[in-house]
Amino acid sequence: MSEFLTGYIDHIIYRNEENGYTVLVLKREGDEETTCVGSFPDIAPGTAIKAEGEFTRHASYGLQFQIKAYEEQAPADSLAMERYLGSGAIKGIGAKMAARIVRHFGEDTLRILEEEPERLSEIKGITPRKALDISSQLAEKAGMRKAMMFLQKYGISLNLGAKIYQKYGQELYKVLQENPYRLAEDIDGVGFRIADEIAGRIGIRADSEYRIRSGILYILQQTAQEGHVCLPKEELIEKAQNLLAVDAVYMEKHLTDLALERKIVVREEEDGIMIYPAVYYYTELNTARMLVDLRDKCPRGKGVSAERIEEIEKNTGTVLDEMQRKAVSEAAENGVFVLTGGPGTGKTTTINAIIRYFDDGDTLISLAAPTGRAAKRMTEATGYEAMTIHRLLELTGLPEEGQENRQAHFERNAQNPLEADVIIIDEMSMVDIFLMHSLLLAVVPGTRLILVGDENQLPSVGPGNVLRDIIRSGCFPVITLAKIHRQAMDSDIIVNAHRINRGEQVPTDNKSWDFFFLKRYDTDTILRVMVALISEKLPRYVDAPPSEIQVLTPMRKGTLGVENLNLILQRYLNPPSPGKREKEQGDRVFREGDKVMQIRNNYQMEWEIKGRYNIPIAKGVGVFNGDTGILKEINEYSESVTVHFEDGRTAEYTFKQLEELELAYAITIHKSQGSEYPAVILPLLTGPRMLMNRNLLYTAVTRAKKCVTVVGSEETFASMIRNEQQMKRYSYLDKRIPEFAKGSEDDIY
Repeated sequence: MSEFLTGYIDHIIYRNEENGYTVLVLKREGDEETTCVGSFPDIAPGTAIKAEGEFTRHASYGLQFQIKAYEEQAPADSLAMERYLGSGAIKGIGAKMAARIVRHFGEDTLRILEEEPERLSEIKGITPRKALDISSQLAEKAGMRKAMMFLQKYGISLNLGAKIYQKYGQELYKVLQENPYRLAEDIDGVGFRIADEIAGRIGIRADSEYRIRSGILYILQQTAQEGHVCLPKEELIEKAQNLLAVDAVYMEKHLTDLALERKIVVREEEDGIMIYPAVYYYTELNTARMLVDLRDKCPRGKGVSAERIEEIEKNTGTVLDEMQRKAVSEAAENGVFVLTGGPGTGKTTTINAIIRYFDDGDTLISLAAPTGRAAKRMTEATGYEAMTIHRLLELTGLPEEGQENRQAHFERNAQNPLEADVIIIDEMSMVDIFLMHSLLLAVVPGTRLILVGDENQLPSVGPGNVLRDIIRSGCFPVITLAKIHRQAMDSDIIVNAHRINRGEQVPTDNKSWDFFFLKRYDTDTILRVMVALISEKLPRYVDAPPSEIQVLTPMRKGTLGVENLNLILQRYLNPPSPGKREKEQGDRVFREGDKVMQIRNNYQMEWEIKGRYNIPIAKGVGVFNGDTGILKEINEYSESVTVHFEDGRTAEYTFKQLEELELAYAITIHKSQGSEYPAVILPLLTGPRMLMNRNLLYTAVTRAKKCVTVVGSEETFASMIRNEQQMKRYSYLDKRIPEFAKGSEDDIY
């Protein structure tokens, strides 16, 4: 229940200039002091306020008053006015000057400041120019105060109000009265639902043009997060009806208008009429064009002789089978080549042979993968430096002087292409349409592009189905390695992964040394077994710390979903202790020593890699969805946490940025793509049929290096193997590629 406090700001303890978060001391009647916290766009000592909020108790700092809303009050008397003016709130007025002003104008000071500020030049030491400057500052502060009061009337929090004011200034009144849905487009962290709530309070009609158009774009944005590049028209209209509670008859006109404004593209596909966000359509289209250009403009190779293959085998100490030899030849001959296959089929051996073929001292070879962990594995497997695709493209999120509004971007692009003759990208199943597009922009026709991945893995977290669509297009040479090599036959992880992929049942008799099935049929027992496996049994068995043993689950919700599992596993694996600092974030608690994961791409986040004596040896920007690490330090004074990622990078998060992290003792199978763990624990009991499928199970099993342990129902396990259904992902790169291959003349901007 809200309480109200009245007083003046005695002093400010801490202020974060980026987000306005402030810790201040409010002096109340009788000189009683209260520590208050909140977000304010601009507030200064000496200001009289009436604050609404509630008392909370901070673990380190004790009782505090959390301000939800406030209003500034006019100084009650001459003393209060002098205190306010002398606080430093107005540049150019100090304590002595404030005393002179109040002494000269007395009780009329406030009116003079608001109505006749030019009269300040009557005061010794204030020139007419200085009086105008003070007047301008007062007007700006008054405008900000008025704006914040206006926003609070509509239930807009101080934090969001500060963002709105920083974005629009005095234009915010027009924006909110005419089209509050602009907030969803213009302000980070404001989605359609928040904008819709604000619009409802302001009185915007449910059938407002702005509301319907914003709702349509919001749905397309949300479905993109499920991997879709577009959506069938009927499905879009149905979702819009459910979201907006508006009849479908209103939608047609707005779809036409959005298409005319080039915000969406309407296209007839084999599945019916599809609606694309415009940027997604043209990204897919340009990706197709650039792939075909690479294919057509690269000079054909002369093939690889048997003698050259034998030389490569001798140099690598391997013997290539027929398909591997053919892969080396196709890579040498073609501008774009795809190598695919499951675990144990020799993809790494083949990559090494391809590298040795091109490595003649003059050919520039670049190796990359979507994640730091995958790039590190590629380096270890080939002996050549591999890096993330983002690093290869030289991502920068930091604006240079005079370019403060410049967004995160890749330095390598069409104007500054990569200096490489051969580019090999591993773990291609993880690459979404936007990353692929950015990569191709930086590749000059004539460069050979070799794409390596397992098409049976789950598709990328981001939109598109790039690897599978390139293969399905039928326009590029593809070699699929299917033979499990002899050394891989010793691993039941690999053998069983292939059984799952073929739809064959897997033995659950526990006669294996690296694939175990513990049959348990209730969630409490499954939870107890998992805790024992992570904390006691598996670390010794696979010679790895508990932090490297990963729980993978199909779901986010439910007793065996990510959210609940992380709460339980944190309690047992990293319990509270006096030596560990904590930070509450919503309904979660972050604790030093926690395993955490980044859950969205942050192109501006700075990181560094430290060497001996804690000296930075590398710096960069960009932390990405799926990056995992350990929370090393919580610093209450600087309001920041330090995370050390698995690939050696260290990044510092402000408390406000904690919403980008979540606990990672358990993660979804989808988020595990491209990673490899010493041991994987897979709890399986029940779940939605569309989710509990073969593709998901195959991906989970192939994440383990030394040991897989399934805990749960053998019937659920068997039904997942039988279930070939996958959630359909709407993407049409496989159709766009042949259009260009046949010389299609579609318009491209």
